[in-house]
Amino acid sequence: MNIVALICARGGSKGLPGKNIRPLAGVPLIVWSIRQARAVPRIGRIIVSTDSEEIAAVAREAGAEVPFMRPADLAQDRSPERGVWRHALEYLKLTDGAYPDVLIVVPATAPLRLPYDLERCLDEFAQGGAETVITVAEPHRNPYFNMVKTRTDGCVELVISPVNGVLTRRQDAPDVYDVTTVAYVTDPEFVMRADNIFAGRVRAVQIPAERAIDIDTLMDFRVAECLLQYRNEGECSAG
Repeated sequence: MNIVALICARGGSKGLPGKNIRPLAGVPLIVWSIRQARAVPRIGRIIVSTDSEEIAAVAREAGAEVPFMRPADLAQDRSPERGVWRHALEYLKLTDGAYPDVLIVVPATAPLRLPYDLERCLDEFAQGGAETVITVAEPHRNPYFNMVKTRTDGCVELVISPVNGVLTRRQDAPDVYDVTTVAYVTDPEFVMRADNIFAGRVRAVQIPAERAIDIDTLMDFRVAECLLQYRNEGECSAG
């Protein structure tokens, strides 16, 4: 089976300038994702979509392909991620004559995942029954219990009101999950015809919260550094 990993990394991040090649524990951020994808034997190719020559050079050095540069209109703050996926798939069809069997998107901003997490996502997709597999984690807040929204009168109310009265214990609230950026596994044909992931059947793989951090700000970066240090110390203690 032809499985292609796509890593999207534009150069113009405003939340944390230069984040995609900013060193995390001495390793450029994007290199973490490249290494994790390379550690999954069934992934045949790792392609980086970027508009930055600097990012492209780092990616190639780490063993990824950068066979094209992303157009400027797909590298803006408001550029839809799905458009970037489609652009890469169009390139692959043009050069290879067909789409890959499976596309696994491995965002550069989730460096604490393990190759095992990618394997689990591919396994889930291989079972069939879904056009896309996403990753989720336990949330910090539950909209049925401790998340509120402001009403037009200035008061607040629960984001989602319970059907049967008011919940007084978090444990009684329905289970909900945060969508994470650890990985997306999808059918390329579905990507090309559908406007969003949830237009099709979606399955989920749960990832521990400590491996699911999404780096967007300097604070996120600092948290990732602390978690990596904690992980490494745990490995040393176990050894």
